[in-house]
Formats: sequence, C-alpha cells, structure tokens
Amino acid sequence: MRNIAIFASGNGSNAENITNYFANNTEIKVACFLCNNPNAGVIKRAEKLDIPYLVFSRDDMNYSSVVTDFLKQYDIYYIVLGGFLWLLPSTITDMYSERIVNIHPSLLPKYGGKGMYGDKVHEAVIAAGEKESGITIHRINEKYDDGAIICQKTCPVLPNDTPDSLASRVHDLEYEWFPKIIEQDIISLSKS
Repeated sequence: MRNIAIFASGNGSNAENITNYFANNTEIKVACFLCNNPNAGVIKRAEKLDIPYLVFSRDDMNYSSVVTDFLKQYDIYYIVLGGFLWLLPSTITDMYSERIVNIHPSLLPKYGGKGMYGDKVHEAVIAAGEKESGITIHRINEKYDDGAIICQKTCPVLPNDTPDSLASRVHDLEYEWFPKIIEQDIISLSKS
C-alpha cells in the first residue's frame, strides 16, 4: 500500500476530493491530513471522512520532529500539497525527494511565487488580460512554485470573468485532474 499525506491550510476541498478518489483503491490510500491552521475547514473534512490529522505550528515543522514523526507513524510514501501555504523544510523534502507534489491555480511560471495563491492569482490573471489560465501540478523544491512541472491543464479566461467565476473553472480542473495525476505519478515512481 502506498500511503499519501495531504498538507492543507484552508478549506480542504482538494483533500476531500483526493480522499474520495482513492477510497476504493487497493494500492493507494490517503492515510492522513496535516494542517498548519487550527481554524481551517480541512479539519472538519478530516473528521467527517474519519481521516487522522495533525495540526502543527511552524516551529513543530521546522525545529522539531513532530511532523516527520507523524508522517513515519502513518508510513507515508507520498505527500500532496493541496492549498498549503508554507515552504516545507529540507527535513521533509529530503525524506520525500521527488515524492512531493503541489497544485497551483495558474499556468506556471506565470502568477506563481510567494504570496500568489487563491483569488490573488485569479485577480492577477484577469488584470493582465490573459486569454487562458488553468492548473499546474508540479514537484516541489526549496522555492515557491518552482519545481519540475508534471502536468498543466488549461481553461479560457472569459471577457466578463471575475476572480470567482475564473476560480470555479480552475477548481473544476483541479478536481478532475489532481487525483488522476497523483495516481499516475505514484504508479510511475513505484516502478522506478
């Protein structure tokens, strides 16, 4: 069994979608959630889905073994960042080299980097007059939104789009493609 840990900072809709996608999979499962925001919606989703979770601080992640011990406890093979806003320290990235992916709500390298998340991305895309946007699924490294791109999917930016209407189309791409790409990537990594 290849166990996945999902890191999230917010609502957790991607975490729930990915968990449901793998619910009947005999080779891959979501084993736990990790969250850096004690008020995040992802915690309620974890409880509803009966998924173990850890709420942790920056100090827990950067200066102790709280997070890595939790990952080891659940025999984690692969990490998914689904709306997680902190850079992971080398203690985690070294442990899971090439086995950590993130999803970003634009076509990187455009509209990425520190502080570019959620509606801020969609507002920037619309303000720049882009004709398309989409999602980027990529490996992570020591910089925000800079790791090797695994997959990009596009959607149009319409003349009358608002950040909310564009976000809706981007979310549809996330829900459709993120679990599939995770599955393909885990299978590929397991064979190498």
